[in-house]
Amino acid sequence: MAFGAGSLFSGWLGDKWSRRNMMAIFFLGMGLALSGISFVQTPIQLGVMLLVVGTVASIYHPVGTAMLVANVDKLGKEMGINGMWGNVGVASSALFTGVINEYFGWRAAFWVPGIACLVVGYLFMRAIPKSADGVSKKSAAGTARVSKSVMVWVIASLIITIIASSITFNSVTVALPKIFQERLSNLTSNTAALGTITFFVYLFGALAQYIIGHLLDKHSLKNVFLPLALIIVPALFLASTMTDYGLIVLTIVIIAAVFGQVTVNDTMLGKYTVDEWRGRAYSVRYFLGFTAAGLSVGLVSILYNEGGFDLMLKSIAALSVFTVLGAVIFPRENRV
Repeated sequence: MAFGAGSLFSGWLGDKWSRRNMMAIFFLGMGLALSGISFVQTPIQLGVMLLVVGTVASIYHPVGTAMLVANVDKLGKEMGINGMWGNVGVASSALFTGVINEYFGWRAAFWVPGIACLVVGYLFMRAIPKSADGVSKKSAAGTARVSKSVMVWVIASLIITIIASSITFNSVTVALPKIFQERLSNLTSNTAALGTITFFVYLFGALAQYIIGHLLDKHSLKNVFLPLALIIVPALFLASTMTDYGLIVLTIVIIAAVFGQVTVNDTMLGKYTVDEWRGRAYSVRYFLGFTAAGLSVGLVSILYNEGGFDLMLKSIAALSVFTVLGAVIFPRENRV
Protein backbone atom coordinates (compact mmCIF):
# COMPACT_ATOMS: atom_id res chain seq x y z
CA MET A 1 0.00 0.00 0.00
CA ALA A 2 2.88 2.36 0.79
CA PHE A 3 4.32 1.51 -2.65
CA GLY A 4 1.16 2.92 -4.26
CA ALA A 5 0.29 5.76 -1.89
CA GLY A 6 3.83 7.11 -1.80
CA SER A 7 3.93 7.45 -5.58
CA LEU A 8 1.55 10.45 -5.44
CA PHE A 9 4.04 12.50 -3.43
CA SER A 10 7.06 11.10 -5.26
CA GLY A 11 5.75 12.03 -8.71
CA TRP A 12 4.79 15.54 -7.58
CA LEU A 13 8.17 16.10 -5.95
CA GLY A 14 9.98 14.82 -9.02
CA ASP A 15 8.16 17.36 -11.23
CA LYS A 16 8.54 20.22 -8.76
CA TRP A 17 12.05 19.59 -7.46
CA SER A 18 14.34 17.15 -9.27
CA ARG A 19 13.76 13.79 -10.96
CA ARG A 20 17.47 13.08 -10.94
CA ASN A 21 17.81 13.71 -7.20
CA MET A 22 14.66 11.74 -6.42
CA MET A 23 16.10 8.74 -8.27
CA ALA A 24 19.35 9.11 -6.31
CA ILE A 25 17.29 9.03 -3.08
CA PHE A 26 15.54 5.91 -4.38
CA PHE A 27 18.73 3.94 -4.99
CA LEU A 28 20.48 4.98 -1.78
CA GLY A 29 17.35 4.73 0.38
CA MET A 30 16.48 1.31 -1.02
CA GLY A 31 20.00 0.07 -0.41
CA LEU A 32 19.91 1.15 3.23
CA ALA A 33 16.37 -0.16 3.82
CA LEU A 34 17.04 -3.59 2.31
CA SER A 35 20.31 -3.95 4.17
CA GLY A 36 18.53 -2.95 7.38
CA ILE A 37 16.02 -5.79 7.01
CA SER A 38 18.82 -8.31 7.34
CA PHE A 39 19.27 -7.16 10.98
CA VAL A 40 15.64 -7.37 12.19
CA GLN A 41 14.81 -9.62 15.14
CA THR A 42 11.01 -9.54 15.44
CA PRO A 43 7.99 -9.64 13.08
CA ILE A 44 7.14 -6.04 14.06
CA GLN A 45 10.61 -4.87 13.08
CA LEU A 46 10.30 -6.75 9.79
CA GLY A 47 6.93 -5.11 9.11
CA VAL A 48 8.28 -1.62 9.83
CA MET A 49 11.31 -2.11 7.59
CA LEU A 50 9.18 -3.51 4.75
CA LEU A 51 6.98 -0.41 5.09
CA VAL A 52 10.12 1.71 4.62
CA VAL A 53 11.03 -0.36 1.55
CA GLY A 54 7.57 0.19 0.07
CA THR A 55 7.72 3.94 0.71
CA VAL A 56 11.16 4.36 -0.86
CA ALA A 57 10.23 2.05 -3.76
CA SER A 58 7.32 4.38 -4.60
CA ILE A 59 9.84 6.81 -6.10
CA TYR A 60 11.03 4.59 -8.92
CA HIS A 61 8.07 4.21 -11.28
CA PRO A 62 6.48 7.69 -11.40
CA VAL A 63 9.82 9.52 -11.36
CA GLY A 64 11.92 7.06 -13.37
CA THR A 65 9.29 6.54 -16.06
CA ALA A 66 8.74 10.30 -16.46
CA MET A 67 12.49 10.78 -16.73
CA LEU A 68 12.72 8.07 -19.39
CA VAL A 69 9.81 9.32 -21.49
CA ALA A 70 10.97 12.96 -21.48
CA ASN A 71 13.30 12.73 -24.51
CA VAL A 72 12.27 9.68 -26.55
CA ASP A 73 11.87 9.61 -30.31
CA LYS A 74 10.04 6.27 -30.39
CA LEU A 75 7.95 5.98 -27.26
CA GLY A 76 6.87 2.36 -27.64
CA LYS A 77 10.39 1.12 -28.36
CA GLU A 78 11.91 2.86 -25.35
CA MET A 79 9.12 1.73 -23.02
CA GLY A 80 9.58 -1.81 -24.30
CA ILE A 81 13.34 -1.77 -23.73
CA ASN A 82 12.89 -0.33 -20.24
CA GLY A 83 10.20 -2.88 -19.42
CA MET A 84 12.35 -5.71 -20.77
CA TRP A 85 15.27 -4.89 -18.50
CA GLY A 86 12.94 -4.19 -15.59
CA ASN A 87 11.47 -7.64 -15.89
CA VAL A 88 14.85 -9.27 -16.35
CA GLY A 89 15.24 -7.86 -12.84
CA VAL A 90 11.93 -9.39 -11.76
CA ALA A 91 13.01 -12.70 -13.27
CA SER A 92 16.43 -12.52 -11.65
CA SER A 93 14.88 -11.80 -8.25
CA ALA A 94 13.18 -15.20 -8.26
CA LEU A 95 16.39 -16.93 -9.31
CA PHE A 96 18.77 -15.11 -6.98
CA THR A 97 16.40 -15.17 -4.00
CA GLY A 98 15.89 -18.91 -4.42
CA VAL A 99 19.62 -19.62 -4.65
CA ILE A 100 20.70 -17.20 -1.89
CA ASN A 101 17.95 -18.38 0.46
CA GLU A 102 18.74 -22.04 -0.19
CA TYR A 103 22.47 -21.77 0.48
CA PHE A 104 23.06 -18.59 2.55
CA GLY A 105 19.79 -17.88 4.40
CA TRP A 106 17.02 -15.31 4.10
CA ARG A 107 18.98 -12.42 5.62
CA ALA A 108 21.52 -12.55 2.84
CA ALA A 109 18.64 -12.35 0.35
CA PHE A 110 18.08 -8.79 1.62
CA TRP A 111 21.56 -7.40 2.19
CA VAL A 112 22.97 -8.60 -1.15
CA PRO A 113 20.48 -6.57 -3.27
CA GLY A 114 20.79 -3.77 -0.71
CA ILE A 115 24.50 -3.40 -1.43
CA ALA A 116 23.78 -3.64 -5.17
CA CYS A 117 21.36 -0.70 -4.86
CA LEU A 118 23.98 1.40 -3.08
CA VAL A 119 26.53 0.70 -5.81
CA VAL A 120 24.05 1.52 -8.60
CA GLY A 121 23.02 4.69 -6.77
CA TYR A 122 26.64 5.87 -6.67
CA LEU A 123 27.09 5.12 -10.38
CA PHE A 124 23.79 6.85 -11.19
CA MET A 125 24.80 10.09 -9.47
CA ARG A 126 28.15 10.08 -11.27
CA ALA A 127 26.66 9.35 -14.69
CA ILE A 128 23.46 11.45 -14.76
CA PRO A 129 24.00 15.24 -14.82
CA LYS A 130 21.67 17.69 -13.08
CA SER A 131 20.75 19.02 -16.53
CA ALA A 132 18.71 15.84 -17.02
CA ASP A 133 15.95 17.61 -15.09
CA GLY A 134 15.30 20.02 -17.95
CA VAL A 135 11.68 19.97 -19.18
CA SER A 136 11.48 18.38 -22.62
CA LYS A 137 9.74 20.16 -25.48
CA LYS A 138 10.87 17.81 -28.26
CA SER A 139 9.77 14.39 -27.07
CA ALA A 140 7.69 12.23 -29.38
CA ALA A 141 5.53 11.53 -26.33
CA GLY A 142 2.79 13.81 -25.13
CA THR A 143 1.07 14.42 -28.46
CA ALA A 144 -2.69 13.84 -28.45
CA ARG A 145 -3.72 10.98 -30.72
CA VAL A 146 -7.50 11.22 -30.39
CA SER A 147 -9.99 14.05 -30.54
CA LYS A 148 -10.86 15.86 -27.30
CA SER A 149 -14.46 14.63 -27.54
CA VAL A 150 -13.41 11.01 -26.94
CA MET A 151 -10.69 11.75 -24.37
CA VAL A 152 -13.12 10.68 -21.62
CA TRP A 153 -13.00 7.15 -23.07
CA VAL A 154 -9.21 7.18 -22.91
CA ILE A 155 -9.36 8.14 -19.23
CA ALA A 156 -12.07 5.56 -18.46
CA SER A 157 -10.11 2.87 -20.28
CA LEU A 158 -6.94 3.75 -18.39
CA ILE A 159 -8.61 3.67 -14.98
CA ILE A 160 -10.39 0.36 -15.60
CA THR A 161 -7.34 -1.24 -17.15
CA ILE A 162 -4.83 -0.02 -14.59
CA ILE A 163 -6.85 -1.32 -11.64
CA ALA A 164 -7.82 -4.67 -13.20
CA SER A 165 -4.47 -5.40 -14.85
CA SER A 166 -2.49 -4.36 -11.76
CA ILE A 167 -4.42 -6.79 -9.56
CA THR A 168 -3.92 -9.50 -12.18
CA PHE A 169 -0.23 -8.71 -12.62
CA ASN A 170 0.57 -8.63 -8.92
CA SER A 171 -1.60 -11.63 -8.04
CA VAL A 172 0.17 -13.76 -10.63
CA THR A 173 3.70 -12.56 -9.83
CA VAL A 174 3.20 -12.90 -6.06
CA ALA A 175 1.59 -16.34 -6.32
CA LEU A 176 3.70 -17.85 -9.12
CA PRO A 177 6.59 -19.19 -7.00
CA LYS A 178 4.08 -20.81 -4.60
CA ILE A 179 2.00 -22.14 -7.50
CA PHE A 180 5.12 -23.76 -8.91
CA GLN A 181 6.06 -25.13 -5.50
CA GLU A 182 2.66 -26.79 -5.21
CA ARG A 183 1.91 -27.75 -8.81
CA LEU A 184 5.41 -28.77 -9.98
CA SER A 185 6.09 -31.14 -7.09
CA ASN A 186 6.30 -34.05 -9.53
CA LEU A 187 9.19 -32.32 -11.30
CA THR A 188 11.17 -30.82 -8.38
CA SER A 189 10.84 -29.52 -4.81
CA ASN A 190 14.23 -27.77 -4.66
CA THR A 191 13.73 -24.02 -4.09
CA ALA A 192 16.74 -23.11 -6.23
CA ALA A 193 15.37 -25.20 -9.11
CA LEU A 194 11.91 -23.67 -8.73
CA GLY A 195 13.49 -20.22 -8.70
CA THR A 196 15.31 -21.09 -11.93
CA ILE A 197 12.05 -22.17 -13.60
CA THR A 198 10.36 -18.96 -12.43
CA PHE A 199 13.32 -16.97 -13.78
CA PHE A 200 12.93 -18.40 -17.28
CA VAL A 201 9.15 -17.90 -17.25
CA TYR A 202 9.65 -14.23 -16.33
CA LEU A 203 12.20 -13.86 -19.12
CA PHE A 204 9.39 -14.48 -21.60
CA GLY A 205 7.57 -11.55 -20.00
CA ALA A 206 10.63 -9.37 -20.52
CA LEU A 207 10.90 -10.45 -24.15
CA ALA A 208 7.20 -9.75 -24.64
CA GLN A 209 7.64 -6.19 -23.39
CA TYR A 210 10.43 -5.60 -25.89
CA ILE A 211 8.30 -6.94 -28.77
CA ILE A 212 5.16 -5.09 -27.66
CA GLY A 213 7.13 -1.85 -27.43
CA HIS A 214 8.19 -2.13 -31.07
CA LEU A 215 4.65 -3.05 -32.16
CA LEU A 216 3.25 0.05 -30.44
CA ASP A 217 5.36 2.26 -32.71
CA LYS A 218 4.02 0.52 -35.83
CA HIS A 219 0.39 -0.16 -34.94
CA SER A 220 -2.38 1.64 -33.09
CA LEU A 221 -2.59 1.16 -29.33
CA LYS A 222 -5.99 -0.51 -29.60
CA ASN A 223 -4.76 -3.11 -32.12
CA VAL A 224 -2.05 -4.21 -29.70
CA PHE A 225 -4.04 -3.65 -26.51
CA LEU A 226 -7.12 -5.75 -27.33
CA PRO A 227 -5.42 -9.04 -28.35
CA LEU A 228 -3.28 -8.97 -25.18
CA ALA A 229 -6.37 -8.46 -23.02
CA LEU A 230 -8.22 -11.29 -24.75
CA ILE A 231 -5.37 -13.78 -24.25
CA ILE A 232 -5.19 -13.36 -20.47
CA VAL A 233 -8.71 -14.55 -19.56
CA PRO A 234 -8.72 -18.08 -21.09
CA ALA A 235 -5.05 -18.63 -20.20
CA LEU A 236 -5.70 -17.98 -16.49
CA PHE A 237 -8.83 -20.12 -16.51
CA LEU A 238 -7.03 -23.07 -18.13
CA ALA A 239 -4.01 -22.70 -15.81
CA SER A 240 -6.25 -23.14 -12.76
CA THR A 241 -6.29 -26.93 -13.21
CA MET A 242 -2.92 -27.53 -14.89
CA THR A 243 0.23 -29.07 -13.41
CA ASP A 244 3.81 -29.81 -14.45
CA TYR A 245 4.86 -28.94 -18.03
CA GLY A 246 1.39 -27.85 -19.13
CA LEU A 247 1.30 -25.30 -16.29
CA ILE A 248 4.73 -23.95 -17.24
CA VAL A 249 3.61 -23.39 -20.86
CA LEU A 250 0.42 -21.60 -19.78
CA THR A 251 2.22 -19.40 -17.26
CA ILE A 252 4.61 -18.32 -20.03
CA VAL A 253 1.57 -17.16 -22.03
CA ILE A 254 0.06 -15.42 -18.98
CA ILE A 255 3.29 -13.69 -17.95
CA ALA A 256 3.97 -12.53 -21.52
CA ALA A 257 0.47 -11.06 -21.77
CA VAL A 258 0.35 -9.35 -18.36
CA PHE A 259 3.88 -7.96 -18.69
CA GLY A 260 3.11 -6.73 -22.20
CA GLN A 261 0.04 -4.99 -20.80
CA VAL A 262 2.29 -2.90 -18.53
CA THR A 263 4.11 -1.53 -21.58
CA VAL A 264 0.78 -0.70 -23.22
CA ASN A 265 -0.46 1.16 -20.12
CA ASP A 266 2.72 3.21 -19.72
CA THR A 267 2.80 4.06 -23.43
CA MET A 268 -0.85 5.13 -23.33
CA LEU A 269 -0.14 7.57 -20.54
CA GLY A 270 3.04 8.88 -22.13
CA LYS A 271 1.19 9.77 -25.34
CA TYR A 272 -1.48 11.84 -23.61
CA THR A 273 0.55 13.90 -21.13
CA VAL A 274 3.03 16.75 -21.53
CA ASP A 275 6.40 16.59 -19.80
CA GLU A 276 5.68 19.26 -17.17
CA TRP A 277 2.88 17.08 -15.74
CA ARG A 278 4.19 13.65 -16.60
CA GLY A 279 5.58 12.78 -13.17
CA ARG A 280 2.24 13.62 -11.57
CA ALA A 281 0.34 11.71 -14.25
CA TYR A 282 2.46 8.62 -13.70
CA SER A 283 2.13 9.05 -9.94
CA VAL A 284 -1.66 8.77 -10.25
CA ARG A 285 -1.26 5.78 -12.59
CA TYR A 286 1.02 3.99 -10.13
CA PHE A 287 -1.03 5.06 -7.12
CA LEU A 288 -4.06 3.31 -8.62
CA GLY A 289 -2.01 0.39 -9.88
CA PHE A 290 0.13 -0.31 -6.84
CA THR A 291 -2.67 0.29 -4.35
CA ALA A 292 -4.74 -2.27 -6.24
CA ALA A 293 -1.67 -4.50 -6.42
CA GLY A 294 -1.18 -4.18 -2.66
CA LEU A 295 -4.75 -5.28 -2.08
CA SER A 296 -4.15 -8.25 -4.35
CA VAL A 297 -1.72 -9.79 -1.85
CA GLY A 298 -4.55 -10.18 0.67
CA LEU A 299 -6.90 -11.27 -2.12
CA VAL A 300 -4.56 -14.09 -3.13
CA SER A 301 -4.40 -15.28 0.48
CA ILE A 302 -8.18 -15.21 0.95
CA LEU A 303 -8.93 -16.98 -2.32
CA TYR A 304 -6.25 -19.60 -1.70
CA ASN A 305 -7.62 -20.37 1.77
CA GLU A 306 -11.13 -20.72 0.34
CA GLY A 307 -10.36 -22.89 -2.68
CA GLY A 308 -6.64 -23.15 -3.37
CA PHE A 309 -4.96 -21.91 -6.52
CA ASP A 310 -7.83 -23.30 -8.59
CA LEU A 311 -10.26 -20.71 -7.17
CA MET A 312 -7.62 -17.99 -7.10
CA LEU A 313 -6.72 -18.29 -10.80
CA LYS A 314 -10.35 -18.58 -11.92
CA SER A 315 -11.26 -15.49 -9.90
CA ILE A 316 -8.37 -13.51 -11.39
CA ALA A 317 -9.49 -14.68 -14.84
CA ALA A 318 -12.98 -13.27 -14.13
CA LEU A 319 -11.46 -9.99 -12.97
CA SER A 320 -9.40 -9.80 -16.17
CA VAL A 321 -12.64 -9.42 -18.14
CA PHE A 322 -12.50 -5.77 -17.01
CA THR A 323 -9.18 -5.40 -18.82
CA VAL A 324 -10.94 -6.63 -21.97
CA LEU A 325 -13.65 -4.03 -21.33
CA GLY A 326 -10.99 -1.32 -21.03
CA ALA A 327 -9.48 -2.41 -24.34
CA VAL A 328 -12.88 -2.44 -26.06
CA ILE A 329 -13.84 1.10 -25.01
CA PHE A 330 -10.40 2.55 -25.81
CA PRO A 331 -10.86 4.73 -28.93
CA ARG A 332 -8.90 4.25 -32.11
CA GLU A 333 -6.10 6.76 -32.62
CA ASN A 334 -5.84 9.26 -35.42
CA ARG A 335 -2.45 8.03 -36.56
CA VAL A 336 -0.21 10.62 -38.18
